[in-house]
Amino acid sequence: MDSVVFRDTAVAGTRDTAFADTDEDLKSWQTDRTRAPIATKIVVAGGFGVGKTTLVTAVSEITPLQTEALMTEASEETDDLTATPGKLTTTVAMDFGRLTLDDDLVLYLFGTPGQQRFWFMWDDLVRGAIGAVVMADTRRLKDCFPALDYFESCGLPYVVAVNHFDGSELFEPEDVREALTIPAHIPVMIMDARRRISVIETLLSLVGHALDETPE
Repeated sequence: MDSVVFRDTAVAGTRDTAFADTDEDLKSWQTDRTRAPIATKIVVAGGFGVGKTTLVTAVSEITPLQTEALMTEASEETDDLTATPGKLTTTVAMDFGRLTLDDDLVLYLFGTPGQQRFWFMWDDLVRGAIGAVVMADTRRLKDCFPALDYFESCGLPYVVAVNHFDGSELFEPEDVREALTIPAHIPVMIMDARRRISVIETLLSLVGHALDETPE
């Protein structure tokens, strides 16, 4: 059985930095009660070890909530570590972070667990979301098929973000689109989940695509 480690470092009696910022970091919508922010929910999905937790961590302006479990021998037969041999933990519930894109636009990011045994959580995590980022690794593209099928079936707007890993071959977005048979109107981009600006560009692309798909 996986041993769950909750990386929530709040201490009783102290100010929790995961949910409150210092005065210097406060946004306008946090100090002006007359300005209600537009809160949007975004889901980050994809296969096991593709970089979902890394993406949320790289861009979140608050300490991200992570539900990481230590990987044990019990998962050896189901979790393929060939492409990520150094991976020691895995998400067993969700990742959560927040990003303010504009003074009045706040994105709440929910990262899904990647393994099939945790897919039963997806319906709850996706409820209320405006769209999803489907992350892909060109070394194992088939791992993102379940996420693509899920969002296609439920009609949720999504973009495909290829997380380029060090040492892997770099492909053009159109090559990935063809390999995954992604429709022409859906954005496909190459990104680095470790770089904040790269993640922000991906999220902006999703927000724009979601507005195009559901303008009302």
